[in-house]
Amino acid sequence: MNVRQLEVLRTLLVTGSTIATARAMGLSQSGVSRLLQQLEANLSMQLFARDKGRLIPTPEAEKLAYDAELVLAGIDRFTNLAQDLRSGAVGPESVRIALPNSLADQFTPDLLADFDRDFPRVRIETFFDTSGAITRLIEQRIVDFGFLRYEGQQSTSVELEVVVSGRKVCVIPAEHPLAALDIVTPKDLRNIPLILTGRNRPTRMKLDEIFRQAGVTQTVKIETHSNNSAFSYAAHGLGIAIISSFFAHLTKDTRIVIRPFDPPLTQSFGLAKAAGVPLSIAAEALSRRMKQRLLNVEGPQN
Repeated sequence: MNVRQLEVLRTLLVTGSTIATARAMGLSQSGVSRLLQQLEANLSMQLFARDKGRLIPTPEAEKLAYDAELVLAGIDRFTNLAQDLRSGAVGPESVRIALPNSLADQFTPDLLADFDRDFPRVRIETFFDTSGAITRLIEQRIVDFGFLRYEGQQSTSVELEVVVSGRKVCVIPAEHPLAALDIVTPKDLRNIPLILTGRNRPTRMKLDEIFRQAGVTQTVKIETHSNNSAFSYAAHGLGIAIISSFFAHLTKDTRIVIRPFDPPLTQSFGLAKAAGVPLSIAAEALSRRMKQRLLNVEGPQN
């Protein structure tokens, strides 16, 4: 297996044809076909089904493509760092961090602006993804540290320091009748359109169980996979979102009110790094500043 074969896999998944892939990669169509055949032979599995000139990826191809992307990202990072070191654009100090999408809009820009005042020559690289993907980035040491949910189990190759906790709250359009309540229960949410996150995650399963025990069938209007999107959907009147108070208090919006969900359901979050691997001076400084900002978010502790 070689890098060019992985690049062909990635590009074929996007284009769906050897002609378009050849054009995008500057290769001949036969060259693309040969690299694909070599990759399938090396892996001893079919990656694409042929259908009237189109290549249809198999489920195995789609699963392998994610790790292929990580490998290629690592190679790109290595190549770019070497180029920057040669050109003097950076010194040996750079910091790579991985964060959930919900921290992208305001939290992270504020954090990096503050950090840059004291470390103006440090190069920062940010990755925004799911907790599962962030864990893999940490395990493979593509990033120095990341922000993760704590759910009781953690990879032995990752060290997680819990920093903040939040309880489930309801994000309610300000004009909604339930905005008048001080606390919202499952029975209050009967037949109410809901915006929920984290399907099949431990905390979501606990929330679903609370509704079952209360004898209330959830009316799920929107399933989403980021807290900031759930918040925004609620602000646009699409339903009531149930998310962690930590994420709910990251944004101020006069279109919504935030009310505690009862019975209480809490979740912890923290900063994680590869087990046994010390952070650089710059990464440690950024980690400390991030901890402080996490603790300063209004309403993270309950």
